[in-house]
Amino acid sequence: MLTTRTLLTVTATLWATTALAQSQEPFQLNTIMLEANVEGENAVDVDSEDIARENPADIQDLFKSEPTVSVGSSIPASQKIYVNGVEETNLSVTIDGARQNNKVFHHNATTLIDPSLLKAVRVDPGVAPADAGPGALAGAIAYETRDVADLLDAALGFGGFVKSEYDSNGDIWTNSGSVYGRKGGFEYLGFLKIADGDLRTDGSDATIIGSGTNLISGLGKLAYQTQAGDRFEFSVEQVKDDDARPYRANIGQIFGGRPVPLTRNYELTRQNFVFTYTDETPTGWWDPTIKLAYSETDLIIDEDTQYSQGTTESINGKIENRFALANGSITAGIDFYSDNAMLYYRGPTASVLTQTGPEKSRNVGIYAQARIEPTDRARLSYGLRADFQKFTDLDGNTTSNNGFSGNLSGAYDVTEQVTVSAGYSSVWGGVPLAENFIFNPAWIYPSEGIEPVTSSNVFVAARAGFGAWDVSGKIFQTKIDNARSPSYRGGPALSSDLDSRGFELGLGYGWNNGFARIGYANIDTKLNGRTADSYLGNYLTTPLGEVVTLEIAHSLPKYNLIFGADAQIVLSETDTYNVDTGGAGAALPSYEVVNAFVEWQPKGSRNLTVRGEINNLFDADYASRATYGQEFSSVASLKEPGRSVKISASLKF
Repeated sequence: MLTTRTLLTVTATLWATTALAQSQEPFQLNTIMLEANVEGENAVDVDSEDIARENPADIQDLFKSEPTVSVGSSIPASQKIYVNGVEETNLSVTIDGARQNNKVFHHNATTLIDPSLLKAVRVDPGVAPADAGPGALAGAIAYETRDVADLLDAALGFGGFVKSEYDSNGDIWTNSGSVYGRKGGFEYLGFLKIADGDLRTDGSDATIIGSGTNLISGLGKLAYQTQAGDRFEFSVEQVKDDDARPYRANIGQIFGGRPVPLTRNYELTRQNFVFTYTDETPTGWWDPTIKLAYSETDLIIDEDTQYSQGTTESINGKIENRFALANGSITAGIDFYSDNAMLYYRGPTASVLTQTGPEKSRNVGIYAQARIEPTDRARLSYGLRADFQKFTDLDGNTTSNNGFSGNLSGAYDVTEQVTVSAGYSSVWGGVPLAENFIFNPAWIYPSEGIEPVTSSNVFVAARAGFGAWDVSGKIFQTKIDNARSPSYRGGPALSSDLDSRGFELGLGYGWNNGFARIGYANIDTKLNGRTADSYLGNYLTTPLGEVVTLEIAHSLPKYNLIFGADAQIVLSETDTYNVDTGGAGAALPSYEVVNAFVEWQPKGSRNLTVRGEINNLFDADYASRATYGQEFSSVASLKEPGRSVKISASLKF
């Protein structure tokens, strides 16, 4: 019944807005942006217009219109991203080009980030270029934060904005502001956001355990550009979440087992420092980039009887140059990282804070990626990288490994309307660090060292554009061999093999002032040859199945008005596995959720923007498909918030 109601609502909205169209000119269809190069045929790009339209409160909102990117958990501090069914720690993840080493605790978010700081996100599912960085076993995710040029008109020297937002579900108040400017060759930007709220309720009006809001995020940038075009930029970005969370932050509750409190306080802080040099007036074969960065994630769980603190950090950087060619370019360079992971712990009977770790990983990579257009209709991208790694275990023993990674992808315009593309990559990932909270001083590492993880990725895609219509389809597969999956009692060298495969379809229609699009993905993942589960799938995968996304938006320029809606329809999934019984797990239920918004800029006050949203319009009672533990009868998964009304106002100056 609810499915029918949802589909009727979306369909009616689609036809109503279509009737308002003034012409048949194509419009941006949604967050899927296909670029001119071949990598764009496989990429998911979320640009600044998409972010402004979606007004995302967290990463789940950011990707809600992309069926192959799933985000689990209703609490930002425990959200994890799955791309084509593979968890993000198996992708190369960067923020402003800085490598992220955020695998601290499997109950927490892998990369806590505030979408308010972002101007764009690029996802390369599966096949990623060599210059995306080391460890791109299942692709890459690149976050890019805002710059002065994104916010300030070129003719102005100073500006800023303030924004206030209220969410009725949880009485959440969010206030943010920014100032930015330029003078001479200097640029500066400062941004601060504070969000505070009470516990939220789900679609059945039950309180979601540990769902309070207490988040602070900030961004600072300082840049100088010479008249010759040399640009030097330094940025600082930080997000901190500090509140009572479910005892296991990604699980509502576990029935049975040892007694534990419903909640405990999690203090999660992630920060990023990046220095970048570029030449903004490149000529010929001279287009350099130099980057040096430090990133850190720190999690403190301070309880009455014990104290735990996990810290991961990465010092990383690269020196590369883009060589311009007559029919494309070659990007070549060298990158490095030095990653540490450690755990500090004080138990119920101890008075001294003990340290376990660190595990360390040091890597130097050499790479080159060519992007060529051999003909007017063909585009090729191919690259190779060699990585040289030293891994140090908890006992201080070091092993050295090295390996090669390669990728090849191509696109061909069969006609002016139809493009076909395909790609393949083979990736050497070295030995990943274990998560801090399972470090065990009694671990015995293999004398010959831990075997490095490797992967292969493949996709075949096609796209056709017929006037205002856009049709696309893709099949894909990622296989990861010998993925490190240690446990506290099982030891440091346990491993698993992952196979994720599926397909996606898309249909879009654009008109002069709006668009509508529907996407469908069917993803099947297996661990060690059998159906995947979210327990052994920690840091690897989770059962996803079939996902349908719908998005529609229309603007009325005469009234400075834009409105739209989106929906996610997730079908039931019966192919599950219960690790406790070794047999079939509980079926994952279907659900449908619809969101709508309207945004208005009053005439005579174009610097003021007022926005209203109704999220979970029909008050659906559900847990996101990517949320942990839904196939286990002993687990109460975290539910998503029920219906909420959100009102915001922002003023530029």
